[in-house]
Amino acid sequence: MKIRKGDKVRVTAGKDKGREGKVEKVYPKSEKILVQGVNLYKRHVKKNDQMPQGGIVDIPRAFPASKVMLVCPKCAKLTRIGYKVEKNKKVRICRKCDSKI
Repeated sequence: MKIRKGDKVRVTAGKDKGREGKVEKVYPKSEKILVQGVNLYKRHVKKNDQMPQGGIVDIPRAFPASKVMLVCPKCAKLTRIGYKVEKNKKVRICRKCDSKI
């Protein structure tokens, strides 16, 4: 999977199209990611020790990594991710400006 935790991404499809966020968690087996502040759903929570009053809570859900594109930290454009081998190490690069990610 080309997207990693900590990457800044923009949603390209779905109800949150155009929103940006930071990747919090990556699920490589199911090819899904969890992005901060994106794909939020309401959950009705009963009273408990953590939430003494209960109520409705926003919970983020994971969604397919194919619905996002990486925002290059250098050129700030949406880009695909490429790879180069430098000193026997595989390095991710921006396809637009060829800088390391």
